[in-house]
Amino acid sequence: MKEIILTDKAQQPGGMPYSQAIKVGNTVYVAGQGPFEPDTGICSSDTLEYQARRTLENVKAILEASGAKLSDVIKVTVVLGEGAEFDSFNKIYKDYFSHPYPARTIIPANMGPVMVQMDAIAIIS
Repeated sequence: MKEIILTDKAQQPGGMPYSQAIKVGNTVYVAGQGPFEPDTGICSSDTLEYQARRTLENVKAILEASGAKLSDVIKVTVVLGEGAEFDSFNKIYKDYFSHPYPARTIIPANMGPVMVQMDAIAIIS
């Protein structure tokens, strides 16, 4: 049976047709999150530092709402937009994830002013 996960501590779907996450058993599927403030829905900065951290904080908040934590994440997909430097992103990423790191795919894309988007799959241990 699937459970919809929704927290006010992360980017809100608003009128968009998606859930922040779906939990099935002990597996959590987090929808793609960007650098948008939970309370305003606005991206407050055009720096990679801000956008990466805000995105990761959104993912973290959704995981916590589901009963999971970042260390339960087994797979992430990251979309890096124009201006997002790979090595700089990795330094920030390591503040949130540690060894053993989740499997990861990074895709470059032109997303306008958005530099980072990320989804995740976690298995609650």
